Amino acid sequence: MAKDVKTMEDLFLEEIRELIDVEKQIAKTLPRMARASTSQELQNAFNDHLGQTRAHIDRLERIFSAIGAKSGGMKCKAMEVLLKKVDEMVNSTDPGTVRDAGFIAAARRVEHYETAGYASARNFAQLLGRTEAADLLDETLIEEKEADQRLSEITESMVNQRVAESGAFGTRTGAAGSGQ
Repeated sequence: MAKDVKTMEDLFLEEIRELIDVEKQIAKTLPRMARASTSQELQNAFNDHLGQTRAHIDRLERIFSAIGAKSGGMKCKAMEVLLKKVDEMVNSTDPGTVRDAGFIAAARRVEHYETAGYASARNFAQLLGRTEAADLLDETLIEEKEADQRLSEITESMVNQRVAESGAFGTRTGAAGSGQ
């Protein structure tokens, strides 16, 4: 957090500056995730969310424009760490179910981080009487929750079934309970 955060307005600006950096980092990562996924459903989810992410950036830019503030100058190191998991998945797994499941886990962590940020920013906007900003942030918050739900549904309906069918739950030393 910056040293010059002294008011709710400062805190609100800091939160939305972080959110725009978060969205920009995600926009750079989602195409890699879509290309490296083997599930068409997961590829579609990542590509769809890329379109939403661009809309999220546009909404945040509209908020900055409306309040006459600059959008840059903030780097979200927490998101950098969360998105590193994507590179780790690509480098440490073969294409297939395990990688797809790892991508879903990483993406859900990102969605939860975003959800917390958007909920806080929306609440700050409400406290400041910035109704338009609060409405735009709430619209994005709803979409982030929906994206998380979609990932959860993909996990439940497709990935878990594929993992169970392929035997990818196996361990390095043998199946659990096999007496080995």
